[in-house]
Amino acid sequence: MSSPTLPNVGKSRFPGLSLLILVTLLTLSVALWYLASHLLRGGADVDWHLATQPCELQRGECSATLGGRRTLTLDVGAPGSIRALELLPLKVHVDGVEAQSVRVDFVGSDMDMGLHRFPLSKQDRGHFEGVGQVPICTESVMRWQAQVVVETPEGRLGGRFDFTVERSLP
Repeated sequence: MSSPTLPNVGKSRFPGLSLLILVTLLTLSVALWYLASHLLRGGADVDWHLATQPCELQRGECSATLGGRRTLTLDVGAPGSIRALELLPLKVHVDGVEAQSVRVDFVGSDMDMGLHRFPLSKQDRGHFEGVGQVPICTESVMRWQAQVVVETPEGRLGGRFDFTVERSLP
């Protein structure tokens, strides 16, 4: 015996329901990605300090006063210009505070370009070195920020330094 068919089954749904579900799922995915990205950066518990005076990392080292006589100096070793996809020798000197570890994060200033984190190796007291790289840029010249985070026994201290990057030509 055949089963009876019900007319209009599934046709009484809102016609755009599938599209609405898809848009909702995409929105939730973007929100979760943004939240995860923000949590991974972990800058909420960092005591941030700006450069002591306007500086250009491509012209030389930049410094920030971390309060009192504590200072942080960053040198990216890029004479003339910082270019996307080129390796940069990163050097950080911390003075006046015991630094347990240091990392440098490159963050896009005008758009989220993802997390680009480079931990540095301790060389001697207060000196840390490593290699970093600015990722591919979507524009010919982009604004970035180097965020240097110093782990100390008293907490995390940080310095922020603005710079521009020129896209490397093929």
